[in-house]
Amino acid sequence: MAGVRYSDSMGTRQSLPNLWLLSDARNDELLPRALRALPPGSAFVFRHYHLDPRSRRARYDELLPLVRDGGHLLILSGSDDQARAWGADGSYGPPEAVGDAPELLRIVTVHDANEIAHANAAGADAAMISPVFATRTHPDIPPLGPEKFHALAALAEMPVIALGGMTFERAKELGWSRWAAIDGLALKQHS
Repeated sequence: MAGVRYSDSMGTRQSLPNLWLLSDARNDELLPRALRALPPGSAFVFRHYHLDPRSRRARYDELLPLVRDGGHLLILSGSDDQARAWGADGSYGPPEAVGDAPELLRIVTVHDANEIAHANAAGADAAMISPVFATRTHPDIPPLGPEKFHALAALAEMPVIALGGMTFERAKELGWSRWAAIDGLALKQHS
């Protein structure tokens, strides 16, 4: 599927990145190394749900220079207004949270056909479908597996990002070049 195109901070039209690193309490201390190791032009989704609002903003501000130095997209888990106020390139959340913010990339997280239908209707710019494989984030949720993932991806009217237990090896197994991970990118050095 053709990717959404967006304008970077220099006004240059770009395609959505293939690699997306998500933050989490368990990969927090590894994020500086992981952000430096990401290929230029990747994406970083700042979540950090485990922190109180003041600490969350402080950690965002600490990581911001590394994200920008790497030429990465910075997506904030939060509202469009918050993403705008924090200087992020986009927002991340459920399909029902997609607002009318054409200057931001609106990335949604979806798990089933109903949520994909909501993402399509909302005009989301990309959808993270999860969990593709077993994941530590949601150990009690059965993974979709390749067949169900591909069936759901076919319903999406926007680019799809595979999430959940993803690694370079699993992306190859899945036959999907655009993917996101918490552990799969933070725990491993990449060239």
